[in-house]
Amino acid sequence: MWPWHIKFQRVSFAPAFCQSGKSVLANFVSESVEGIGSYSPTQGVRFETCWPALMKDSHGVMIIFNPELPSHLKEIEMWYSCFVQQQPLLDSQCLLVAHHKPGSAGDTENLSLAYPLNKLKLIHSNLEEDPEDVRMEFMKYFRSIITLINESREREEMSIIS
Repeated sequence: MWPWHIKFQRVSFAPAFCQSGKSVLANFVSESVEGIGSYSPTQGVRFETCWPALMKDSHGVMIIFNPELPSHLKEIEMWYSCFVQQQPLLDSQCLLVAHHKPGSAGDTENLSLAYPLNKLKLIHSNLEEDPEDVRMEFMKYFRSIITLINESREREEMSIIS
C-alpha cells in the first residue's frame, strides 16, 4: 500500500507496505523504463516521523495497494485518515489504485471497500492487460489536480486584486 503525495514542485513519497507495485507503476507512468519490465522488489521504508513533512502542501494523494493482500485492504483506511482526512484535501484529490501484479487473478469486480473509501475514485491497474488504460487514468488524475491548483491560484489572485 502506498500513499503517493503530489507536490508539483516535486513528487514525494510516503512510507508504505511492500508488494504494492508502487515502483513499477511510478516507473511506468513516468516512462523511466521502456515497456513494463519485470518485477524486482525495492526496499520498503517507513519513517513515520517524516510524514508531516511529506504531507505539507500536498495537492493530492494516491494510495497504491495490492488488493490480494488482506493486510493492505485492512490498512487503507488508516492511510486515508492520515494522508487525506487530516489534510485539507478533497476526496477528489485522492486516487485509490488496486495494483494487480503480473500473473495475479486480479478480480476487479468484487473489491468491496467500506465507507468513506467507497466514494473515492478507484482504478484497477494491470500493466500486462491494459497498460495504456492505466497511463490514461493517471494522466486524467494529474490533470484534475492541476486544474484544482490553477483554480485555487486564480481565486487567490482575485482575492488580492479585490
